[in-house]
Amino acid sequence: MRCVCGLIDVHSHYLPPTYARALASEGLLTLDGGFPVPQWSEEKALAHMDKYNIEASILSVSSPNVGFLKNPLARQRLAREMNDFAGDLVKRKPNRFGAFATLPLPDINASLAEIGYALDTLKLDGIVMETNVHGIYLGDTRLDPIFAELNRRRATLFLHPTSPPCFESVGLGRPAPILEFPLDTSRTITDLIFAGTLTRYPDIRMIVPHAGGALTAVAERISGFSTLPFLKQRPVGGAEEVRRVLASLYYDLAGSASDGAIERLRRITSLSHILFGSDFPFTPAAGIDANVESFRTLSGLTKSEHEGIAKENALQLFARLGRTAIVK
Repeated sequence: MRCVCGLIDVHSHYLPPTYARALASEGLLTLDGGFPVPQWSEEKALAHMDKYNIEASILSVSSPNVGFLKNPLARQRLAREMNDFAGDLVKRKPNRFGAFATLPLPDINASLAEIGYALDTLKLDGIVMETNVHGIYLGDTRLDPIFAELNRRRATLFLHPTSPPCFESVGLGRPAPILEFPLDTSRTITDLIFAGTLTRYPDIRMIVPHAGGALTAVAERISGFSTLPFLKQRPVGGAEEVRRVLASLYYDLAGSASDGAIERLRRITSLSHILFGSDFPFTPAAGIDANVESFRTLSGLTKSEHEGIAKENALQLFARLGRTAIVK
């Protein structure tokens, strides 16, 4: 059965002029081992959405976020400019766009201030964080104040992969999105679980990209190793806690909409925690075409399950989009 319903895209990126200029000023014409920096504009984004019947897109900055800037004040300025740009876009087109706020990590105090500004003043829809911050993975206690604040706010956190700190050694000369992105996603989720972060802060609603990266392949291994007595860090609830945390996460289907991916995700979470994503504009047009077509023709879902992944599950996270009719 073919799903023809409208979509909400939780994995869509934006590169406003200030960000494109900042990348160019640092000589970054390609990212993460060779991926070209794509062109983006509001008009291109809307055309993409109309082509695929995407009713609303939740925008985020992709890797390398703002961490490529060495100066902390420069990171703060760029994050603020990104968030202001997103806030203006959402204000002008509240039914077509949402946005995850960018943080000037690893500066914790500046990031806490930006969370307040982005969520309270700009009314953005959540926060985006990378899988590691200059080699600091997300289970590191230095990031606890960020997670505590997001938990207090019951915020939605969108996770996006970036290159690992040892990428030059392990990348094998290929762009990081091929292999290192799904692995770094799994690495940081494992770190969060073993550090107990998502147990201490259970009210954060986290979206994991690309159908969980490699998580579905290693979930049983993570559970099995979670009780080893010689580990300095392990989840308090052992294997059961690993399963609980994995089930609590949300997973998008950017580049991953297939019957096989759905079946693997069913083993660790419920269908109500699966969301649509396009990865525009970093995924080439042919890849987006194939992913959307594959999503439309998933064979193992009922009509209501298909529509849930397409749109309804996202509306549980982004109720703002459901309070008024989405118009083009």
